[in-house]
Amino acid sequence: MFAAARSSLRSGVSSRAFSTTPSRAADLAKLVLIGRLGKDPEVRRTKTDKEYITYTVATTNFPPPPPNADGSRAESKTTWHTILSFNPSANNFLRLLQKGSRVYVEANYELREPDLSADADSPQGQRQIFLRHETIRVLQSPPGPSNPNDA
Repeated sequence: MFAAARSSLRSGVSSRAFSTTPSRAADLAKLVLIGRLGKDPEVRRTKTDKEYITYTVATTNFPPPPPNADGSRAESKTTWHTILSFNPSANNFLRLLQKGSRVYVEANYELREPDLSADADSPQGQRQIFLRHETIRVLQSPPGPSNPNDA
């Protein structure tokens, strides 16, 4: 292994472990979520009339945070994540999902900084996180309606 490195040094060829040239194909910002759908996925349209699906996944931090100095422990908190899907084939599947389904989701993550000229209380004036749907797997379907004959 080291012989190849030594020979390249002797021949005057340098080897770098990284590159300073941009390689966007290798860049990645991904978020993995395991949680439950907070509501049925919704069909929406962009300003240019392109259809997309938005769905919400609820996750809860478990185990709860470490105990405070006094020994008390804060409650686990639920976080709501809104994911957008612009993929027509994925959208056909997403339409069939129901609130309460336990899902595994992979989403591309994009953080947008606030517009300094916008009102700080508006969405444009706040930091925004965009999650773009990549894959989804249903881990568990929601419990069906109880059968009234099963009393």
